[in-house]
Amino acid sequence: MRSTQQMSITLPVEMAKRVKQRVSDGDYASESEVIREGLRALQERENAVEHWLRTEVVATYDAHKADPTKAKPLEDVWKRLKARMDEIDREEN
Repeated sequence: MRSTQQMSITLPVEMAKRVKQRVSDGDYASESEVIREGLRALQERENAVEHWLRTEVVATYDAHKADPTKAKPLEDVWKRLKARMDEIDREEN
């Protein structure tokens, strides 16, 4: 049984140019390799999001459900976030 399957895909012109450029630059041996690498990167990102959801988001949700009094009002969170963003802006200037 073959481990690959031939497909025909249609890409927007700019994406197709980018694929061809990566091959002509020598980054990849073929257009198929570019597409495979893109799909691997997409899978890695999806796995990372799934891991984040299962670990951090679920844990935070469970902690909130166990003790809702520890939750911070949204207004307070926005104030802290804005203050931090202002601080970063000052540091950059």
